[in-house]
Formats: sequence, C-alpha cells, structure tokens
Amino acid sequence: MHITLRQLEVFCEVLKSSSTTQASQMLSLSQSAVSAALADLEGQLGVQLFDRVGKRLVINEYGRLLYPRAVALLEQTSEIEQLFREDQGALRLYASSTIGNYILPAMLAEYRREHPNLPLELSVGNSQDVINAVVDFRVDIGLIEGPCHMPELISQPWLEDVLVVFAAPESPLLREPATLASLATAPWILREKGSGTREIVDYLLLSHLPQFQMAMELGNSEAIKHAVRHGMGISCLSRRVIAEQLASGTLVEIPLPAPLTQLKRTLYRIHHRQKHLSTALERFLSYTPEA
Repeated sequence: MHITLRQLEVFCEVLKSSSTTQASQMLSLSQSAVSAALADLEGQLGVQLFDRVGKRLVINEYGRLLYPRAVALLEQTSEIEQLFREDQGALRLYASSTIGNYILPAMLAEYRREHPNLPLELSVGNSQDVINAVVDFRVDIGLIEGPCHMPELISQPWLEDVLVVFAAPESPLLREPATLASLATAPWILREKGSGTREIVDYLLLSHLPQFQMAMELGNSEAIKHAVRHGMGISCLSRRVIAEQLASGTLVEIPLPAPLTQLKRTLYRIHHRQKHLSTALERFLSYTPEA
C-alpha cells in the first residue's frame, strides 16, 4: 500500500465540496486527476469512501473513519514544511569551557530574545571534546580556543581574546615588577591538558620561562579562580573569565615583562567539511559577543 499525501488532500477536499468538480478547482487540478486520485485511494483501501447520490458524493462510514486521521497527517505535513521553510531546525553547538561559560551566555540571551521559539542545544567541554563531537557529526558547529588542524574539519577565526596572568592581592609577585625568573619560581595553577587555554598558555607564556613550578592542574576556570584567590598560586586565564574579580579587586593582574607583553589568542569556530551550515546557524553566528 502506498497512500500519498496528494490522495489524502484530494479526499479531504472532495469531502468539503461533495464534488470532484469543485475539488479540482480548489486544488488547481483537472477533474479527471481528482477522480483518479480518489479512485486510487479507494482501491488501495479496498472500500468506497463516498456514496454516489446523483452528482453528489456523500461521505459514508469509511470516509468518516478516515477523515480525522487524514486531516491530522496533512496538518503535521504543513507543520514540517513551515518548520523548514523558516529554517527553524534545532541548533546543536559545542563550546570549550571558556567560550561556553563566559562568552556564549550573553549571545544566547540576545538570540533568544529575538527568536524565542527556535530550539538550541549547547554542550560545554574542553577543546578536544568539542573537536571529537564535530568530527562525529554529533553537533553542527564547535567553538574552541585554538586552531584545529584535522583535515576533515574547517577551522575559521571567530573572535580575538586576551589572556591575563593574575594573583591574589597579597601575592609577593605584586610587590615589585615581575621578571621571567620570578614567574618561573611561582607556583602555577593551570587548566588540564586538552584544554584550549592550557595549549595557548604553554605556547605563549610558559615556553618563555626557563622552568616553571606546577602547583596543580584543575579542570575548570572557576576552581582555578578560587585557588588563586586563596593564595595557592598564580594562573593565566582569559580576561573575560576574571573580569568581575579584577573589577572588584579580589584578583589582580600581574604586568608581564618583555618579551611577553600582551598575550593574545584567536578563538575559532569549526565544522565538518561535509556539514551544511543552515540559515539559522549563520544567523546565530552573526551575533557578536561583547569584548
């Protein structure tokens, strides 16, 4: 059995007008096409759906049984067409922790205010988690804190970010200008391996130190902020992550000596080469987060 939506549409229209002639006019089909579609539907079901009374078609018990189900199917089809006509499919994003926790919330709030009914799914993990999810097509797009060189993925610059070395207000490092030697002997509290922030800190900062003292590795930025605040060491995170603490004075930026100066990095968006970027996704990415 291969019942078509067109056959159900013809059936419903004939029921409303009691005539294949009027139904053909409403559907912009020939009368013969309407009659053929109705005959095919009745043939597949093995019953007559209408009683022929003169030139009129009067629905019978079989037609009444089919009608509500046919209407429900046609309404669901219309909903599907409308959903994709407006490109309202769910967006599936995966962001590294700094981006997901400190950059995307403002973007999501603005996006939700303007598009309150569009479904959106956000997962947060470290950069390697994001890359794996994009490779496996589990998400539409990933946002990470460093470039990705996997050949099956397209990596594009998204935002610029600044990293800050910071300490508790009472840290000895704040009593005099920091040097490479003093930074090397300070206890460092850093993100775990696999984190985009850790990769950039290793490359931009720690590679300039003759040695460095690892106090501990922690899996999220909030834990690092609290550990530094309690005098357990110094760290380096995005300025966006510690902006509130710097403003309140509970954490203090350590000015860096040459040749370190300002630590800048680029945040990237990644997607699979075979992934189509929908209009809804491009619309979301057009929102620019605050610096």
